[in-house]
Amino acid sequence: MQKQIYFFFLLLLGSLTAVAQPTYDCVVSLDGTGDYTSIQAAITAVRDFRPEGRYVILIKKGQYKEKIEIPTHKTQITLLGEHVDSTIITWDDHANINKMGTFKTYTLLIRGNDIVLQNLTVENNAAQLGQAVALHVEGDRVSFVNCRFLGNQDTIYLGREGSRAWFNNCYIEGTTDFIFGPSTAWFEACHIHGKRNSYITAASTPSNIEYGFIFNNCTITTGPDVTSLYLGRPWRAFAMTLFMNCTLPATIHPAGWDNWRNPDNERTARYGEYNNSGPGAEASKRVNWTTLWSRREATALHPVRVFDPWNPMCNCD
Repeated sequence: MQKQIYFFFLLLLGSLTAVAQPTYDCVVSLDGTGDYTSIQAAITAVRDFRPEGRYVILIKKGQYKEKIEIPTHKTQITLLGEHVDSTIITWDDHANINKMGTFKTYTLLIRGNDIVLQNLTVENNAAQLGQAVALHVEGDRVSFVNCRFLGNQDTIYLGREGSRAWFNNCYIEGTTDFIFGPSTAWFEACHIHGKRNSYITAASTPSNIEYGFIFNNCTITTGPDVTSLYLGRPWRAFAMTLFMNCTLPATIHPAGWDNWRNPDNERTARYGEYNNSGPGAEASKRVNWTTLWSRREATALHPVRVFDPWNPMCNCD
């Protein structure tokens, strides 16, 4: 029954995406025909902890060179792009500029709760000279639908323990540890692209948090020069990551997972796979400290359970 409800919600979400007409509260346009010419200005103008409910900002096509922050007092905001391929937020900081370190390099920082991004590209196009975050999320109940996240090392940082993020039909690319952090995140029907021999994930899930990163019905691809891509390595000891019902290319390393040069992580990391397909899904040479989930375990797992009491597939606010 739970599985049936889950797939019903996915079908409903797809139907709503196909037929719903966009409604919005203000428009951002680079040519001056909207209410604002910068996305940050539109966010800043939204009433703090807005009691009236969700506020939708329509962003017209264009390349917005902005370093953007949605602070904690800006909640229930939707950033709605006109088209995912041509509505682009871009910046180019990396960790070695004035020794800023990884966590200040973001293009978009989300600290507010109940934020939605749809039909947008967020990129960090810095030269490959250090960590360069495109998306940094600390808010809770944050959703990304039909978005692209472009970068190299550390493309997406899901950076707060206990926060929850939902990615649906998104494209995510990077080189090293390009999806990382302590948050709980579900990636549904996403395209994950590894650009270099390295690692897709570097979860740092705390020991008291049951779920870390879950990839379901995703397609993994690699660049032409890639020969060995790992599914993940534990940034912290209790990292939790699961790939299920995903398509894995031949360039996935046969071992699948790496212990980050620390055998002690093998006793605590929570890594799993279920029902993956493709030449990279062969499990016979996987490291012996990861788990092959059973059908019963996997079919009982869905976003409603992982995110409870939040249902990211219900646009209820």
